[in-house]
This record gives sequence, structure tokens and C-alpha cells, in this order.
Amino acid sequence: MGSPADHGELLSWLFFIATGLGPFSGQAVHFQRAAPEKLPYAVNRYRREAERHYTVLDQHLEGRDFIIGGEYTIADISGWGWVDRANFVLPGSDDPLAAYPNIRRWFHAIDARPAVARARAVGSTHAFKREVDEETRRTLFPSNYPPTAA
Repeated sequence: MGSPADHGELLSWLFFIATGLGPFSGQAVHFQRAAPEKLPYAVNRYRREAERHYTVLDQHLEGRDFIIGGEYTIADISGWGWVDRANFVLPGSDDPLAAYPNIRRWFHAIDARPAVARARAVGSTHAFKREVDEETRRTLFPSNYPPTAA
């Protein structure tokens, strides 16, 4: 939970993750992997912004075990969820966190927690649809299609 004195900083980092790290990581993945056209401007813009957010977090984590204060908080959980996808956000390397040693250390410490193993197991027995067909694209990206007449 963190101490009451840390709540303002906690909210600030949650906003950083929710409005920066998360969306720019998502857009980087979209334009690098899912967009029907590989637009160099969009690929570059969102990849560089994701890298910038990783740099901010990496610098903040220097000398710290957690994002806020001295204990594990919702900010760590939220940040971990996005950083877990670094190989999609920052493709091209066997170790996408190599340039971010503080994130790498923090990530692996959180990744070793028993709760992470339990979370990773959720849905592991479900057969998810794997092909990306027209139905999938319309579901994932509805704003790309005109509304259908009722």
C-alpha cells in the first residue's frame, strides 16, 4: 500500500504509467506489429516515445527497489504489466531491457514473486483464438470501420 505520505507520488507514477508508458508502449506495438501499413513516421514516433518513458522510469529506479517508497505498491504492479511486454515494444534485441539496467533489475525482482506465477497461470488452459482475420481486426480496431446500418 505504501505510506500515506507517499500517496501523492503514488498517484503521479500511476498517471505516468496510465498516460505515458502504457499508451506509448501500446502504440509502439501497434505500429510495429499490427498496422496494415508500416508507416515509418508512426513506427519511429511511438518507439522513441516508449524509449523515452523507459528512460524516465529507469532513472527513477536507480538505487530503489520499488517505484514508490520502500515497499511493493500498485505502481509496481501496473508498471510491471507494461514492461513485461518489452520484447514487443522494443523489438530487435534478445534483451530489450539491456539499455535500462534499473528497470531490468526491478522487473526481474517483481517477476520472481509467487503472485506473478499465479497471474501468468490465469487463462493458461483456455484456447485463445490465434489467427488475425477480418472479424478479429473489426473487434480490435472498431474505429477503423464505418458503422454498419442496423
